[in-house]
Amino acid sequence: MPDLGKYAIEVLSAYGVSLFLVAALVLLTLRRGAHARAALRQMEEETARNGKG
Repeated sequence: MPDLGKYAIEVLSAYGVSLFLVAALVLLTLRRGAHARAALRQMEEETARNGKG
């Protein structure tokens, strides 16, 4: 680990916050993708059931 001097706490906390935000964005993206896939699957099933398509 490089010597960060007197700003070590600030630099490490900035890295921590950044990693947390990136992880949160990835999780939200995956969650929204799952919801979109489920909605699409439901629409496709309804379309097939109604004989349209």
